[in-house]
Parts: sequence; structure tokens; C-alpha cells
Amino acid sequence: MTRAKAEISEIMRIFAGENPNPQCELNFHNPYTLLVAVMLSAQSTDKGVNKATAELFKIADTPQKMLNLGEENLKKYIKTIGLFNNKAKNIILMSRQLIADFDGKVPTDRDVLTTLAGVGRKTANVVMNVWYHQPTLAVDTHVMRIAHRLDFSKGKTPLEVEKDLLKVLPEEYVINTNHWFVLFGRYICKAQKPLCGKCPIDTYCRCNDKQK
Repeated sequence: MTRAKAEISEIMRIFAGENPNPQCELNFHNPYTLLVAVMLSAQSTDKGVNKATAELFKIADTPQKMLNLGEENLKKYIKTIGLFNNKAKNIILMSRQLIADFDGKVPTDRDVLTTLAGVGRKTANVVMNVWYHQPTLAVDTHVMRIAHRLDFSKGKTPLEVEKDLLKVLPEEYVINTNHWFVLFGRYICKAQKPLCGKCPIDTYCRCNDKQK
């Protein structure tokens, strides 16, 4: 059973009222550091990434500085992060591509971003949304879970969920939906033991595991 448009609009209006200016919880200060942080965040927590990049970005916040640091030294900064060996390799390759093909600048086009080493659609969508303020949707485990729980999508893959959300969401809410769903999934509508007593859209919840 999918939602009526009026219900979807009301749910999104509540999200907007609760948090009108949601923010990415990764730390960054330019498009390159955002790209690196998002690459590092795959299967890792934002908190863990921020801890590692606090020192890393002091010395390597551009593609050239990252290449100067080198892959082995990069690993020393990110060794607490899951899959750090592969991530270090991709970050160095990505940095080399930026310098060789894009004058050291992070592309402003999602399809171009996905040609970079280690950059998939989800990572590209985050960069496009957070830095370039485009209405893109990065579907991670939180977004997929919330989309399913709210009956906004029945999609089985991130791309299917992304397409469904873009079809059903009112246009004015798309740009912030990723942040709203991630934060909602991270702190309230958790995979295990959702905090239903704190849920601002409890009235609209039809989940089987809803806490009474």
C-alpha cells in the first residue's frame, strides 16, 4: 500500500518544520574534502570519519597535497576506518584523475563524478547535493529503510528507491530529503528499537514494529 500524495506532502512538511535547514554531519571545508570524506564514510560512521579527517585535512585538503602525502602515509591517518586500504588506494587514484583531467577541481556533473576512482552514484549524489546544492538523493541504508517504512517506495535497490522518491516527493522538499531521512533514521527511526515516542510523524506510521 503506497501513500496518497496529500499524506506524503504532509509528512514532508513536518520534516521541514522540525528541521528547516538540515546539515551533513561530515566535516569538510571545500568540495575536495567533502568528496574524500564521503568516500571514507562508506560502511563507516560519520563520527569515525570526522575523527580521522580532523588531522588528515590539516595537511592534505587538495588533490596535490594528497598525492604529496602518498598512499602509505594516508593509510596511517585513516587506519581506524573500515576498508581503509582500498579507500586509500581509490583516494590517491581519484586525486590523480582530478589533477590530470579536471585541473584539480571536483566536477560539477554527477555522471562525470562517477568516472572517478571509488566514486559511485551515492557518493556523487552527496557531493552534488551538499556542495553544489542540487536536488539529488543519495540512498544509503538509512534512506532506504525510511523510504520503505513510510511506504514511499518498494524498491529493492538504491537506484529503484531513488527513482521512486523523485517521483513521489514534492519538488520543493527533494533537496533536503536525504539529510532528513538520514538524520531521522540515525537518531529516531532506528533499525533496532526505533524511538517511536520521539517520532514527529508517528500519526502516519504503519510499521509492524511500531512501539506503542
